[in-house]
Amino acid sequence: MIRNTIVALAGLALLAGCGGNEAEGEKKSEMASVRDLMKDEVQPTAEIYWGSAGSVSDENGMTDLTPTTDEGWQKTRDSAVKLGELGKKLMEPQYSKDRGEGWIRLSQGLIDVSKIAEQAAADKNPDKVFEVGGTIYDVCTACHQAYPQSEAPSAEGDGTAAAG
Repeated sequence: MIRNTIVALAGLALLAGCGGNEAEGEKKSEMASVRDLMKDEVQPTAEIYWGSAGSVSDENGMTDLTPTTDEGWQKTRDSAVKLGELGKKLMEPQYSKDRGEGWIRLSQGLIDVSKIAEQAAADKNPDKVFEVGGTIYDVCTACHQAYPQSEAPSAEGDGTAAAG
């Protein structure tokens, strides 16, 4: 009898622990801060696009960053599509709450420029990819200027997290 009680209590504790962790993990995921979204998704995605245009100087001279394969161009195009999706995500209440219309306009700006970026990559036009990469940078910079890290509310709306 005591053994059955111990096994039952251990089972309940295990279930409670699992349920709590799952719920806690879901809540944490839902409440990800704008800073995390920028750091983990927006910035790396933009860097993929930016890394597909222009050239860099290194110890070997100038290296052209233009994709040379269909796969490279597709990666560039995919990054443009993802930037648009992230712009839509930034409009979700979790991220846009208490930020006002300016936030929505800037998020829409990211969506709009991502469509142009996608077309430039689809056309395999290195000059246009470079040009649009600058426009993406301008949209990001405008958002960072309008929503400085020290002033932006968190995803929960308490003013502690950053815009990016």
